[in-house]
Amino acid sequence: MQIRIALTDFVLIVWAVFGSLIVRFGFDAGSDIAAGTDRFSLGYPTFSAALAVAWWLSLRLHGVYEAEILGRGATEYRLLMHATLRVFAAAALLAYAFKVEVARGYFLLALPAGLIGLFVARQVWRRWLGAERKAGGLNHDVLVVGEAGHALGLIEAFAKMPEAGYGVVGVCTSTTDADRVGGVPVVGSEHQAAQLAIELGVDVVACGAVHRLGPSGLRRLGWALEGSGVEILLSPGLTEIAGSRVITRPVSGLPLLHVQTPTFSGPTLIIKSTVDWLAALALVIALSPLMLVVAVLIKLQDGGPVFFRQQRVGQDGQPFQMTKLRSMRVDAEAQLEELKRQQLAERASTGVDGVHPSGTLPSPSAQETCTAPVDRGVLFKMERDPRITPVGRFIRRYSIDELPQLFDVLSGKMSLVGPRPPLPDEVSRYEHDVHRRLLVKPGLTGLWQVNGRSNLSWEESVRLDLYYVENWSVALDLLILWRTFSAVFGKDGAY
Repeated sequence: MQIRIALTDFVLIVWAVFGSLIVRFGFDAGSDIAAGTDRFSLGYPTFSAALAVAWWLSLRLHGVYEAEILGRGATEYRLLMHATLRVFAAAALLAYAFKVEVARGYFLLALPAGLIGLFVARQVWRRWLGAERKAGGLNHDVLVVGEAGHALGLIEAFAKMPEAGYGVVGVCTSTTDADRVGGVPVVGSEHQAAQLAIELGVDVVACGAVHRLGPSGLRRLGWALEGSGVEILLSPGLTEIAGSRVITRPVSGLPLLHVQTPTFSGPTLIIKSTVDWLAALALVIALSPLMLVVAVLIKLQDGGPVFFRQQRVGQDGQPFQMTKLRSMRVDAEAQLEELKRQQLAERASTGVDGVHPSGTLPSPSAQETCTAPVDRGVLFKMERDPRITPVGRFIRRYSIDELPQLFDVLSGKMSLVGPRPPLPDEVSRYEHDVHRRLLVKPGLTGLWQVNGRSNLSWEESVRLDLYYVENWSVALDLLILWRTFSAVFGKDGAY
């Protein structure tokens, strides 16, 4: 797998550098690069070949082909970007130091072409690998070791993300008399883990946050597995913390995990704000014809206003007027309470249980037969809302109704990526922890948008938003924007 991905990357890099060479100089690209000294002469083809090799080697040195990196989210893309930028920075510095005048247009073509190509290829490979793992192939067999409750947490985490490629085949625990934990057979105690791992032929031993091995037992487990090819994973018990915020600091042979505090200011925030403004301006210019056509269709449909403005709560709890293209009938707000009353009556007559305030949903079959609104915790969503107009249904499906929020981004009230902008009524019902969503600007898109949209439960929506608030970065924003394109055209959860 690693070899195929590495070869794909090398082909794309060669395509980027030599393609840029041809675009910049044409097919007669064999001229020498101008230099401030007569001691050597360097042709562009030779320089391009050296750049391609150095670029590919930089990827390898940054560990992008390691098994634990492939398919592991934002870390993979961040390493790709760092490796690429460092190669081009080094090339620029060397050119300056030796007074070699490399055409700027060549660099400006090769860098984005190669980076975009690498990102697209990696996304294709990730999708293929994820599909294979969901189908049961290319998985690592895992033996989970630890206290039964923590072992169950690991089993559920692995099952929730099958594309990660961890399939649990057994549990080693001495804290339960049950034969199975989370549907996985208990094969022995913690102290038998090494022997059982080799006998079962597993690839990974995953130790929960709490186990009875102790430091010395864990060390002996590592010794016993030396040379067997079995890897050890240790769960520190930390949840919802991105790997980029965790740094290992050894003290007297004891590895301590330093968890960096969330960042809500500083240079990174300035970069994010600048990228937001420039990208929003470019999107407004590019999409203004589409917004104009949709505005005309909305106006011709019923003669009502084109835009729908609603008060939302922004950063630090400050209210603002969010703008959308109107997708509902003019009297939609007035019908809301009536629809809620119909919901209660329909549930009473059909026996369909309502949604508990915790966010639990009715069964899928019940939802299919229920046309009333679904109250997901403090959210209010309805899959077949009778208030939505025909034009509104189309623009909602493709999120076109959200485009005027680009103007809110330009005015500084919103960001391109962030938590979902809540209603004041929702905020009034927030529990204490949920208020952390308001520490950053709300976003036009976010983790909730690329992980199910309106299909998410209230708890899942909150979890994703809080994860973003705690772990946001420019690299994560770029990844979310990339995935938003697929989510919008996939139409899943859009209503």
